[in-house]
Parts: sequence; C-alpha cells; structure tokens
Amino acid sequence: MTTRDATVNDDALPNSLPRPPLELTRLEEIWETPRGWRFFKSVNNTNIGLLYIGTAILFFILAGILALIMRVQLAVPDNDLVAASTYNQIFTMHGTVMMFLFAIPIVEAIAVYLLPNMLGARDLPFPRLSAYAFWAYAFGGLAFFCTLFWGLAPDGGWFMYPPLTGMKYSPGLNADFWLLGIGFIEISAIAGAIELIVGILFTRAPGMTLRRMPVYAWAMLVVGVMIIIAFPAVIAGTALLELERAFNMPIFDAERGGDPLIWQHLFWFFGHPEVYIIFLPAAGMISTMIPTIAQNRLVGRRVIVVALVGVGIFSFGLWAHHMFTAGLGVLEMSLISAASMAVAIPTGIQVFGWIATLWSGRIKLNAPTLFMLGFMFIFVLGGLTGVMVAVIPFDWQVHDTYFIVAHLHYVLIGGMVFPVFAAIYYWMPLVNGNQMSERWAKPIFWLLFGGFNITFFPMHITGLYGMPRRVYTYSHEMGWDWLNMVSTVGAFMFALGILAMIVDAARTLRRPAKKTGNPWNAATLEWLPNEDYGNRSIPIITSNDPLWDQPTLSKEVEEGRHYLPNTVTGRRETIATSPVSAKPTYLMILPGDSWLTVIGAAGTAGFFLLLTVKAMVLATICGIIAIASIIGWLWQSDRSVNMTHAPIGGGIKLPIGAVGAASHSWWGTFIMLIVIYGIFWSFAYTYIHTSMRLEICPPPGASLPDGTYTIAAAALLLAGSALVWFSGRLKGHGMAWTLLPALACTTAAFLVDVHSWRLVHLDGTKDAWNASISIMLGFQGVMLFVLLLAAPYLCVRVWRGFIRPENRATRDNIALIWHYVTLQGLTAMVVIRGLLLVMD
Repeated sequence: MTTRDATVNDDALPNSLPRPPLELTRLEEIWETPRGWRFFKSVNNTNIGLLYIGTAILFFILAGILALIMRVQLAVPDNDLVAASTYNQIFTMHGTVMMFLFAIPIVEAIAVYLLPNMLGARDLPFPRLSAYAFWAYAFGGLAFFCTLFWGLAPDGGWFMYPPLTGMKYSPGLNADFWLLGIGFIEISAIAGAIELIVGILFTRAPGMTLRRMPVYAWAMLVVGVMIIIAFPAVIAGTALLELERAFNMPIFDAERGGDPLIWQHLFWFFGHPEVYIIFLPAAGMISTMIPTIAQNRLVGRRVIVVALVGVGIFSFGLWAHHMFTAGLGVLEMSLISAASMAVAIPTGIQVFGWIATLWSGRIKLNAPTLFMLGFMFIFVLGGLTGVMVAVIPFDWQVHDTYFIVAHLHYVLIGGMVFPVFAAIYYWMPLVNGNQMSERWAKPIFWLLFGGFNITFFPMHITGLYGMPRRVYTYSHEMGWDWLNMVSTVGAFMFALGILAMIVDAARTLRRPAKKTGNPWNAATLEWLPNEDYGNRSIPIITSNDPLWDQPTLSKEVEEGRHYLPNTVTGRRETIATSPVSAKPTYLMILPGDSWLTVIGAAGTAGFFLLLTVKAMVLATICGIIAIASIIGWLWQSDRSVNMTHAPIGGGIKLPIGAVGAASHSWWGTFIMLIVIYGIFWSFAYTYIHTSMRLEICPPPGASLPDGTYTIAAAALLLAGSALVWFSGRLKGHGMAWTLLPALACTTAAFLVDVHSWRLVHLDGTKDAWNASISIMLGFQGVMLFVLLLAAPYLCVRVWRGFIRPENRATRDNIALIWHYVTLQGLTAMVVIRGLLLVMD
C-alpha cells in the first residue's frame, strides 16, 4: 500500500530540508478564496464557517427582537400592544428561531470553522456538503422568518402540539410553514453532523490518537452522533403531521384511531436530547478555553471525556421529562424522573473538573474568563431547577408556568449563549489577528450577566405565583405586574449588552488584518499559522497539548517540515488517517469551489417553501434544480487523477483515495442511511403505537394481503441486492448491465407490494392504522426513487470508464444504498406482520 510503513515517527520530521518556495505559491493558488461576488461560491471551511456564524447571530438578534416585543407586551397588565393572534405568532417564531435557526446552527458553525485547524487538517472531508448545508439554512431560514410580515408565521408554539395544529383548529398555512419550513433546517443540521463525524474520525493529524484528540472535538463527535439519532424522530413527526394536514391521513386524530401523544413522543425524543446537543459543544469549548486561561492542563481530562459520552447517553432517557402531565404510567414516569436526576452526575463531573483546573492555575480576569465564570454560575442554577422539575409532584405544580420558562432560559442561555460569547472573545484573533476590547468587555459582561438574571430569575417567582406560559396579557388582580416589569427592564439591559458586543465585534473586524500568533498561549492546533489552505504542512502530534509540549511545532509547520507541504495532484488535498490511532492511510482529494452548492440549496429551500403555498409546478421545478445541482457536484467531485500513489513526505507514499469501508465517503453514506433508518423506525413506531391501542387489530374492514405477495416481494428485493453484489465482482460494462436487472427486481418488489395492499383496499385516509401502513409503503417508494436516480448515474459513470478498481467509491456507496433499500423493505414486512403475530 505504501513505499514505507505509514506509522508516525514521533522523533523524526518527514521533511528536514527547506521546502522550495514554488510549493507554497502553488498551494496558495489552489486554495485561494474567490474575490468579489464569487466569494459566495467558496466551500472552504473557514469562509463557510464565518458565514454560518454570522447568519446564526443574525437569527439570534431577530429572535431577541421578538422577545423584546413580548416583554413590552407583558410589562403591564391588560396591554394591547399586540393582538392575541399576533402574540401567538411572535412567541412561536421566537422559540422556533432560537432553537432551530440559532442554537443548533451556531454550534455546528463554530465547529465547521474551528475543527479542521484544531485537528490539523486542510479542510473537512465534504466541503461542498458544508456549503450546501449553510446555504439551505440561510435561504430557507430567512424566507421562513419573513412569514411574520405577511401574518403567515406559525402560531402553535415551537413544539406544535396536535390536535391544536391540525387542520380542524389551524386551517391556514401558518402550521404548514413550520412543518415544511423546518424540513430544510433539519437537512442542514444532519448534513453538518455527517460532515463533522467523518471529519473528526478520518482527518485528524498523524499521531492525534483518540486519547490525544481535543476535548472540543470529542464533544462535537458525541453531538454529531446525537443529532444522527435524535433528528430522525422530529423529521418523521413533521412529515406525519403535514401528511395529516395535506392528505387527511389521521395519524394524530383520536376520532379515527390516531393519538396526539405520538407527536409528543417523537418530538421530545428529539427535543430533550437537543438541550444537550446545544450544551455539549459549549462544554467542549469551555474545556478547551479553561486550560489556556488558567495556563494549566485540564484536570481530569479523561474523566471529562467519559462524562461527555455519559451525558449523550443519558439524554436519550429523558424525553418524557416533558410529558409528566400527559398521563403516562407510574413506572415510565419514575424511570424518566430517575434519569433526569442522574444526568446531573456526568454534568457535575465536568463542572468540578473546570473548577479544579482554575483553582490549580493562575487566572487572569479577562473577557473569556468573565463569560466562563458567568456560564458556570447561571448553568448550575439552571441545573438545580432541572432537578427540581424532575421531581414529578413538583413538576405537576409548575408545568406550563413561567417557572419552566425561567428554567429553560437558565439552561439554554447559561449553558450555551454565555460560552459562545466567551468563544467569540477567545477565538476572534483567528479571523483577522485582532482581539476584541478588554476595556469594553467588562461593562458588556455585567450588562449581559445582570440583565439576564434580572430578566429570568423573577420568572421563577412569577411561575410559582401561577402565571401560565404563552398568555399574551393578564389582569392587575393576579399580582404579577411588578415581577413582569422587572423582567422587562432586565431584558432591555441584556439587549443593550448584545448591542455593545456587536459594535465592539464590528470595530475589531474592520481593523487591518495582522498575523494571528498565539495571544493566549493556547495548547491546541488552531493557533498554528494558517491561511486559506490551513497549515503549511500537516503536523505530527505527540501529546494532548501539542503547542505546549512541542514548542518548535509552529515554526516547523510553517516551514513545511511536516507531512504534505505541497499539492501532490494539483488539487485540494488532505491526509486521511485511521479513526483510532490516526495513522496516515490515504490521500483524500477534496472538491473545490462551486456555484452548484448555492443553486442546489436555493432549489431545496424553494421546493419546501413552495410546497407550503401549494405552488406545485414551481416546487417541482425547484426540486429538479436541487437534484440536478447535487448530481452535478457529485459528478465533478468524483473525477479521478492520473496517479495511484502520492508522496506526503518522509519517504511515505499513500494511495490516492480508498475503496469500500476504508473510504470516508462510504462512512458518510453509511451515517446518512442510519438517519434514514431512524426516520423509517419512527414511522414503524407510529404503526406499532396505533396497533397496540386498538381493541381489534387489524380494525374492522381491514386485513393483511395474501402472504404469497409478501414472499414474492421479499424474494425480488433479495434478488436485486444479490445482483448488485454480483455486479461488484465484474469489471467494465458488465457491471452496468447487471445493475439494470437489479433495478428491475427492486422496482418489481415495490409494485408487487403496492398491488397486494390495493387488493385489500388499503386507504390511508380511513383510519390511523391504514395511514401508518400507507406511510411506510410510501417511504419505501421514496427510497426506490433515490435508486431510480442513482442507478443510471452509476451506469453512465461505468460506461464512461470512470469506475476502476482503485476508484470505485461511487459504486460502493450506491451498492450500500441499494442494500439499505432491501433492508428497509424487509423490515417493513416483518414489522407489519410480526406485530400481528405477537398480538395474536
């Protein structure tokens, strides 16, 4: 595989001689950021990360303005500043924008910006996917927010509980904008998670084993896995509710066998882990900044990493934490209550680790330190009230009161926003070499810290006095007026602090750029000298704190004395390393800048938003544009190079690209299929839940198809997969010609299945049982449509001679999708028939 064993040598540099200056010139040309309006076609992680961060902060400001309107409305009793219907839209949009358009995007945005340099890579493995995710989020999010100005904003709360959001009680388009508008945001978040997981596992610098990996990278790896597990549930839930609204499929309609609790289970299976999806990146940033601020190694580093993983695991046992008043059984509520308290243990471990690091170090009370101390104070208070609401009798008293509003904001703002503020001050020099003003930082901090506590601490008392959430006004007799006035004053203090920070950040960014250096004397790799191409050479890592333990590393990297100091193929490249030990395995070719990511994202956003207003022709056109753009950038990205091995320094030659499970693209596809399988199982859960509630199953008038059809469909699916497997053993055009009968078998399996259900008069609008089966069947059709696009694409590449033994990622990935379609079809058959056998 290599001309020399690719084991990292900690004692020798691969390039001991000075590098030719032409190498650096060539690197700069290949990685150069486009100028002017062409900047927006850039896919470089640094540019996309900054755009991502800026857009997320814009949404934070917009949601904050909505919050101020609510606070003014509630400042005095019997206020008529906004009407009840408008207030409903405002609080729904405030929560939706903060949770979906700010909280998750900002943590992914910071990771996209920081992680490649922190890991010692030139870029993340799928830069066009990152760019697509950002533009879909930006286009769709801005269009979604603008629904406020036409009175079309959703008004059912950011949790959108049915039956309130069903057609009976919400007949307009408002709820549809939420359901379809959130779709592209979910796609963006999942695309970002796939990028981060594969990037962290496959693009770490040689020698950066999992034990040596920065704690922030560990946090983002855990978060990426959590997104992959949690988000399918909310995608399925939004699809189910939109299908009920648009096609009268009664999944949540109790009168036709449905159950509104299905929505709550699906939504909160996403919604409560989301709290930790937001918190863990902040915790990772704190664990990265605190050692630098204290100039002391992180105390209990390994235990803190284990605690991060523990929080991620516990978070999935808490979803019914929000459903103590929904009529669950005593055993279920007791288990959820216990898990809600137990999650405080791994969280507390991290807090004590941070305190111990500060205690044993030498603290300078600068801007990042202030915001980190503010974070710990606020988050601990939020955690304590979280334990309180985990006690079921107490939760029954304060559920849906302003006590919960206070708890939520103490956890989310304290647990995420304050660490993000600390991160802005800490990492701002990476943007243009300038630090934000320390003189301004102290009054800004006290405005934010004081304003936050003045706003939200009184809400605990307001809630205990009985003020419900989401009321748009109240009478003087309730005795809530002075508490609400205090909260309103605090909100404007907080807003003033935000404004001052924005002004300071703008002043800093307008200053002339200069060399970044390492102003905090940090230990992590993002402070190495870097340009558009990242580091001049990819460093060899020998410790947890490389810039402290390898004092000459910065100079060595800048002189090109480590791996890959040049471009071997004339394209953008980085080194792929093994997931555990970080040994170099192959040279990863990265795609360059492209307008196709922007066009594809615009088409995706247009497709979802135009579906909302029932503009089917325009929506179809946008969908075609999105699909064509994605196929176009994949075609460009799949181009091979005229060499099989590349020298990266030290006499090591790595293969260019990899095949099968050794390839980063295979793992990206595999993770995507896990998401899709999660969506499928959410639909399957709907069928199981609905069936278990029936007194007679199948319900009167319904029946299963003849088993002969099911056996035939299963056999055809297996035959299709077998042919795809066999095609991988063939070369040249034989591979393509084998794929065509495989596609015919898979298509025939679906048609046989559909025909069998038509014979028993399956009607998705009749009742929830019929609807749940129809939805699983329809989802199999969606996956077949993917194959109908992918198979011809692969055939064309085979016929053009682009699929060769050393360059077959396209074939391997499409084969993986094919086998998944077979698995999904077989699973649906087993679930539908197996459940009835168990119930009998």
